[in-house]
Amino acid sequence: MLRLTEIKLPLGHPEGDIRAAIIKRLGIAEDELISHVVFKRGVDARKSHAILYTYTLDVALRDEAAILARFKNDAHVKTSPDTRYHFVAQAPQNLSSRPVVIGMGPAGLFAGLLLAQMGFRPLILERGKAVRERTQDTWGLWRKGVLNPESNVQFGEGGAGTFSDGKLYSQIKDPRFLSRKVLEEFVKASAPEEILYESHPHIGTFKLVGMVERMRATIESLGGEIRFGCRVDDIEIEKGQVTGVMLASGERIATSHLVLAVGHSARDTFEMIHKRGIYIEAKPFSIGFRIEHPQSLIDRARYGKNAGNPQLGAADYKLVHHASNGRSVYSFCMCPGGTVVAATSEPGRVVTNGMSQYSRNERNANAGIVVGITPEQDYPGDPLAGVEFQRRWESRAFELGGKNYQAPGQLVGDFLAGRPSTQFGEVLPSYAPGVHLTDLSTALPDYAIEAIREALPAFAKQINGFDLADAVLTGVETRTSSPIRIKRNKDDYQSINTSGLYPTGEGAGYAGGILSAAVDGIEVAEAVALSMMRG
Repeated sequence: MLRLTEIKLPLGHPEGDIRAAIIKRLGIAEDELISHVVFKRGVDARKSHAILYTYTLDVALRDEAAILARFKNDAHVKTSPDTRYHFVAQAPQNLSSRPVVIGMGPAGLFAGLLLAQMGFRPLILERGKAVRERTQDTWGLWRKGVLNPESNVQFGEGGAGTFSDGKLYSQIKDPRFLSRKVLEEFVKASAPEEILYESHPHIGTFKLVGMVERMRATIESLGGEIRFGCRVDDIEIEKGQVTGVMLASGERIATSHLVLAVGHSARDTFEMIHKRGIYIEAKPFSIGFRIEHPQSLIDRARYGKNAGNPQLGAADYKLVHHASNGRSVYSFCMCPGGTVVAATSEPGRVVTNGMSQYSRNERNANAGIVVGITPEQDYPGDPLAGVEFQRRWESRAFELGGKNYQAPGQLVGDFLAGRPSTQFGEVLPSYAPGVHLTDLSTALPDYAIEAIREALPAFAKQINGFDLADAVLTGVETRTSSPIRIKRNKDDYQSINTSGLYPTGEGAGYAGGILSAAVDGIEVAEAVALSMMRG
């Protein structure tokens, strides 16, 4: 097949227009086109009055060689790449040991799935609960202000991505099309087929719950084992080689191949591995607030007269500003038609994140407005200094919010003017257990406040109304990514100083979102399989 890119058609075009566009683009007779498949579909909204679909198409032709020769200098007509997944190994029947996976977020889930598909019968240990029980615990914080430190937005089956917008796109380099493998597995688990071709696919929490359960069942049907409520408190290491793990219950599990997929909030695990001498280093992350606008404002700014078109759905945005104090401010994890959620995993701290359902039909749009920080500049010294930095500002948010898991908030107009907020205006915040209006000027370091105050009016030049006086800021967003990196070798994915330990995903500092974490989990599973085959 041949791949055609940059085929543009108007919104609402008939299905037959795609075939007609292919014939016109290639200058062929109608009977020369055998079939076509939409590989990717994006939206070009640069001109809000003339929004277009942009297609990448795989086409089957009667004489593909002749067409390819004719368009040999055209970058938009190429041979279709092989996007099928090819397993790197298959476990022998007499397998004497099994790999252990710690954590069942996207990285751990796909590491476990791939190992199971290759016949290695992985044992997956998850400190939290199964996804439906975990959802009930999460609602306990949102509705009643009661936190379960072992079962919450961060910990439990599905990982932190379960309570998010469910975005399934990434900017990672992916020459082997591993992201395609991820999307195909999601579709097998009942995700909408459109995620295979939409350029910015998403799923949403309710759909993710059922998908995660089905993927768990697949792993178990292939000989894998999953144990919930199993927190790993120690990793046994002898002469630089992993030999087993100790659970909080006191049980020891022997293994020489350990996948560490704990997520970016497993702070006690970070402390344990640092104490064990496993090499870690501090890494950059970002801090800031969540901002909420009426979704209709964002739709009008992005789509103009096409705002509200059901084919477009709720509009999103991506913004960056380089502040005069040297800091970069950017929008993070934008959730169209979503809600701001309580995302703490530790008592006495407040953390915010964003979430959307598949429908994206809530009243408000929200996004993190965050400032980049670095270990060298902001938390030097100990590799765990970033964790303490996060805790400091999460504790401050808990105090400013009233010490009851309400989040501190402020209207944008008041924040820009430097005065406390006393009542809500047009925009009502979505965060539960609730938002306590206050002055956010002490909720983050001075340099972050200064940079965000400069960025909001600058963003309004790109999104008209972004600095709406009644828009609401909610604090704080501190867990944009892991504050550490568990450094690993590039060739075999093992820790640089601990053989048999395979760090993966967001918590290890090698991913940022559901898709990239899942891809990283696949690559680590392949490395484990190849190592086990070598004995």
